[in-house]
Amino acid sequence: MRNECRQQVLSFEYASADGTVVPHTFRNPVKVIRAEQINDVIPALRSVQEAVDAGLYAAGFLSYEAAPAFDPAYRVKEGHSMPLLWFGIFAEPEYSTLRSSGPFAVSDWKPDTGEQAYREAIGTIKQAIESGETYQTNYTIRLLSQFRGDEVALFERMKRAQACSYSAYINTGEHAVLSASPELFFRVKDGRITARPMKGTAKRGKTSEEDHSFAQWLAHSEKNRAENVMIVDLLRNDLGRIAKTGSVKVPKLFEIERYPTVHQMTSTVEADLEAGTDLIDVFGALFPCGSITGAPKVSTMDLISTIEQAPREVYCGAIGFITPEREAVFNVPIRTVVIDRASGNATYGVGGGITWDSTSEEEYGEILAKSSFLELDRPEFSLLESLLLEDGCYFLKEAHLDRMSRSARYFGFPFDRESVSEKLEQMADKQPEGHYKIRCLLGRDGLLSVEAQEIAATPRLPEVTLAVRPVDREDPFLYHKTTHRAVYEEHAVPGSFDVLLWNQDGKLTEFINGNLVLEIGGRRWTPPVTAGLLAGTYREALLEQGIIRERELDLSDLESSTRIWMINSVRKWVEVRLVNKLEG
Repeated sequence: MRNECRQQVLSFEYASADGTVVPHTFRNPVKVIRAEQINDVIPALRSVQEAVDAGLYAAGFLSYEAAPAFDPAYRVKEGHSMPLLWFGIFAEPEYSTLRSSGPFAVSDWKPDTGEQAYREAIGTIKQAIESGETYQTNYTIRLLSQFRGDEVALFERMKRAQACSYSAYINTGEHAVLSASPELFFRVKDGRITARPMKGTAKRGKTSEEDHSFAQWLAHSEKNRAENVMIVDLLRNDLGRIAKTGSVKVPKLFEIERYPTVHQMTSTVEADLEAGTDLIDVFGALFPCGSITGAPKVSTMDLISTIEQAPREVYCGAIGFITPEREAVFNVPIRTVVIDRASGNATYGVGGGITWDSTSEEEYGEILAKSSFLELDRPEFSLLESLLLEDGCYFLKEAHLDRMSRSARYFGFPFDRESVSEKLEQMADKQPEGHYKIRCLLGRDGLLSVEAQEIAATPRLPEVTLAVRPVDREDPFLYHKTTHRAVYEEHAVPGSFDVLLWNQDGKLTEFINGNLVLEIGGRRWTPPVTAGLLAGTYREALLEQGIIRERELDLSDLESSTRIWMINSVRKWVEVRLVNKLEG
């Protein structure tokens, strides 16, 4: 048993009340408390409470199927393979994050529920709504895959892709749980409890403008607001069972939070706990979280147990830790992968709230949006602006700052315009004469670096190459200037001055290092940003002055053009010669 304990490790990166993240990693449990049957859950949770009261830390999870332990009226699907409750007891945590040590591979994720079965389930839910059994049902399916390799490496990729506030890794020896959850179930500190239910989703846009419009749509969506407030009311009622009279408050309602692949609507519910409230009382009042059941909870859970294909297990349960100071923090395990370490079978649960206004097409689209981060391998990157410095003066400086500000907002980077501007001016003071390219980089942590490079002479009529395959206009990195240049590097041609790109519809987009202008019929045209390209600062200035105009440009327009330019704010106009054309 002792050797088995040594294999077990748990790591949490949970945001504190002020938003800062202090990692907690637990190794070598002094003992493990687990429950396999419903009758064992409350005694096991009591043992967890006793360990905490004795000055130890407890960290682990409850599976969704543990719910009947707190209310026999809750019905769940049979056939779970994971423990209903699993907690390690620890002397103390390490305040550090886990680091991966090797590669991994994941096969394509396949749904356990086909689109026809999904539509039928939505129909069943709507019948239940019509008969008054439920107002909203959180219906979920599973995505299945095969995994091999380093689980922590996949966990790191999930965290990068999701940029979440409540991530947790649990290795029980039998299972690995990788949770990149953005949702706080509850936090207990100093006799006060906070819950932050998340209900309402919209996909991210590609450009800052499109992204803002999607966020605004979510903020004003009657359907999503109705779903959210329904769950808020449910949680207010649940908290009222353990709170001091009159202390339940909703300080924040319908907030929109931005994540790499989706916008989410959240609300905050707070209360003061009655004296003597313990862990069993809290879970007894709240578990499972209303945001992943629907309302009313009892009849809706009954419905869920009949229409879902498989048990949820730790997905939609609770993952967290408790300190000897009786501070507890648990997430709602959404955006969570569970790996059976013996077989390599990997499972990812995903779903959404179904109301009378829901359509199967919209809800299936929401599922795709919520699971898209599984395929997203987003490396660390910085925002980048390249400015022309001419004899101590910047060209289009404010336009560059505007663009960096928009991208910082899009990706969630801290951006202090005054500080960036001051740093640029300090560089200008050092280079009072000559022409320089100034690279300004902003990291996710807000750190800024500025460097100067001399500008090499531009060849006369340099040769450029047409890309041999298209770019994907849905890639958001085409619309923002960053150090993540993989989309461009894969099209680079050695020896060519630059490469002209085009999208999956056969529309011309841009060069790797600048925007495209074609002269056709005596007029100068540039493709629209929607084709999949960076809104260059010089391009925007020329459009504003009426020197160039926007229109879609086909590959065939290269044949009818009389001149071709690459433009950017550092080299301005560079006339080029295309040396190849696309075969076929």
